[in-house]
Amino acid sequence: MQHHDSTVVSADSVAPEEIAHFSDLAARWWDPAGPMRPLHAMNDLRTGWAMRHLPAPVAEDGARRTLLDIGCGAGLASEAFARAGFDVTGLDASQAAITAGRLHLRHHPLPASAGPLAYRCGSAEELVAHHARFDAISALEVIEHVTDPAAFLCMLGSLLRPGGAMVVSTMNRTWRSMAMAKIGAEYVLRLLPVGTHDWKKFITPAELGQYAARAGLRVTDMAGMVPGLGGWRESRDMAVNYIAALVRD
Repeated sequence: MQHHDSTVVSADSVAPEEIAHFSDLAARWWDPAGPMRPLHAMNDLRTGWAMRHLPAPVAEDGARRTLLDIGCGAGLASEAFARAGFDVTGLDASQAAITAGRLHLRHHPLPASAGPLAYRCGSAEELVAHHARFDAISALEVIEHVTDPAAFLCMLGSLLRPGGAMVVSTMNRTWRSMAMAKIGAEYVLRLLPVGTHDWKKFITPAELGQYAARAGLRVTDMAGMVPGLGGWRESRDMAVNYIAALVRD
C-alpha cells in the first residue's frame, strides 16, 4: 500500500484533478483515524530511514542544515524533520494542504529544540527560478504524481547543493503493487480514497536509478517498506513500497 502526505508539486507539471483530489483531503490530514491513517502508521519508518541517509540536521559549526520537503501536504514529514533539527521548507501546490499544515503548527507548536519550519504554496520551478539550494530534499510519495518523473528528478537535483542528499519514496510497478495498493487498499479495505493511485505511473527501482543518473545523482541505498502487525518495517522486499537515497557528488 502507498499513502500520501504529498499532493503534487507544480501546477504546471501536474494534472489539476490531482491537486483538487488532495485539497479535499487536507482538512482531515492530521486525523490519525481519518483517510490518512495508513500514512500516520508508516511516517516514522519513512522519516527515520530518511534521516539515517541525509546529512546531519546540524553541521559541525552549529548551523542548521536546510531541508526541502517537496509535496509536503499538511506536514506530517515536515514536522518530523523540523523536530530532528533541520531548517525545513515545506512546499506544496495545494493551498488547502499548506493551510492545514500552518494551522496544525499553530495549534501544536514544535518544541524549542526543533528547527524552523516554513510552509510555502507553490512549485519547485519557482525555487529553481530563484536559484534556491538545499542541503537535503525529501520527496515522499510525490514522483508518481508528476507528468514527467525524469524531468522532475532533474529539477530536484538542481535544487540540491553538491554533497547534499535526497530521499525519494514511491511505489514499484508490479502485479503485487496493483493488487495490494490499487485494488486491495482502495476498493476492498477502503484504506485510501478511490482514485488515489494510477498504477501506470508507478516507477520501478531500475527506472528511478536511470532518472537519477540523468539528473547527475547517485543512488546510495534502497529499501522496501512493508506493513506488519507491529507496524511498518524496512525490508529487502521492494515489490510494492520502497524508499531510495540519492546524493549529488
